[in-house]
Amino acid sequence: MSKPVELVVIGAGARGADAYGSFALRHPDKVRIVGVAEPNEIRRTRFANTHDLDDDRCFATWEELVAAGQLGDAAIVATQDQMHVEPAVAAMEAGYHVLLEKPMAHTLEGCVQLVQASERTGRILQICHVLRYAPFWRKLHEILESGVIGDVVTVEHRENVAYWHMAHSFVRGNWRNKEMSSPMILAKCCHDLDILVWNLPQRVKRLSSVGSLMHYRAESVGPEIPDRCTDNCPIEPTCPFSAIGIYVDYERTFPDARLRLTDAGLSPEAPDFWPFRVITHDVSRAGRLAAIQNGPYGRCVYHCDNDVVDHQTVLMELENGTDVTLVMHGHSNHEHRSMRYDGTKATLRARAVEPGEIEINYHGGKTERIQIDTSGVGHGGGDEGIMADFVRVLRGEIAPLTTARVSLESHLLAFAAEEARLTGAMIVMDSYRAQAEELTRQL
Repeated sequence: MSKPVELVVIGAGARGADAYGSFALRHPDKVRIVGVAEPNEIRRTRFANTHDLDDDRCFATWEELVAAGQLGDAAIVATQDQMHVEPAVAAMEAGYHVLLEKPMAHTLEGCVQLVQASERTGRILQICHVLRYAPFWRKLHEILESGVIGDVVTVEHRENVAYWHMAHSFVRGNWRNKEMSSPMILAKCCHDLDILVWNLPQRVKRLSSVGSLMHYRAESVGPEIPDRCTDNCPIEPTCPFSAIGIYVDYERTFPDARLRLTDAGLSPEAPDFWPFRVITHDVSRAGRLAAIQNGPYGRCVYHCDNDVVDHQTVLMELENGTDVTLVMHGHSNHEHRSMRYDGTKATLRARAVEPGEIEINYHGGKTERIQIDTSGVGHGGGDEGIMADFVRVLRGEIAPLTTARVSLESHLLAFAAEEARLTGAMIVMDSYRAQAEELTRQL
């Protein structure tokens, strides 16, 4: 039996600790965590205790971890968007292979630097496009690749972000402000663009985009609405975005949550997982209430410093004439992705829900319906799947499903879409790719 792959984790937040680090707890025969870099002392200590790390394997900064010499085979880099490039490049130069949280970087220059570093050092750089590793998305890809729906003529792909998730992450949370993180089309939809790149072998020829911040603004409410949900807001009891209703009396927002938590063996009184753990380390009711009374997650959604869009549409034309529409919005009643592929032989409709649904309506009347289990760990099994594949790649058992250079293409599309939205221009992608090549020569 092969010994466990040894990994270090840079950034022990929700993704680093919960999505990826937890894989080692479920599969100690495959992965052993041997070091961590995390500036937050509470997170660092909790992570160290969870993975039984000695003090000399725990660091406040990634610089200290890298300076300690190569401690393991690979590094998981799960810092915030604007803190990806430097630690990932340094880790590769120090000898680590790298699993890097998406998006690769918040700038085109940063994405190019990462690809260059991977190719220069010969280190694997795998971007966490986790959907590729989930059963639903693999089945969808398999069907499209088989050709049963014929040549794809048009595609509609929707990223339906639930209203409470929008409020949590993109209005109150870490991804609310593009200068502090990245544009929402990059932060949220580099997953979706990667799936489209994977499923459609023809490259994008040109694209345009529209979108704006329409609802989550001060102009959407009257002057009587206070800055915080806990400041006697007159509409708080019925407001769907209420921080009290999302984080404290959460059964208002998630009516079946208590039963589901109990069935899963988790504490309804102290839900110690995302999104509750994001707002405070003390997830008791008193701790959560204190967090929204004093912290950023208690702010009224109409009085935050958010500036990312709450809806955006990207129209793409592929080199073979196929047209693709990507719709992203933060007003869905239910968190899910939905899509429609119209081909010359059939129409395929799919919804990434639980269970996943794929329906193929063949020309002539035959209908085929497929259900896929999407209850796996994280992103319908994608978080578990990418870790399992990464381990096998490191052991030399399989080739990577994708590469950093392939991931660069989906990021280029996101950057181009944001430029198109802001300028109203139609972006010719060959010219945009040429900009990336020029950056490669300059950097």
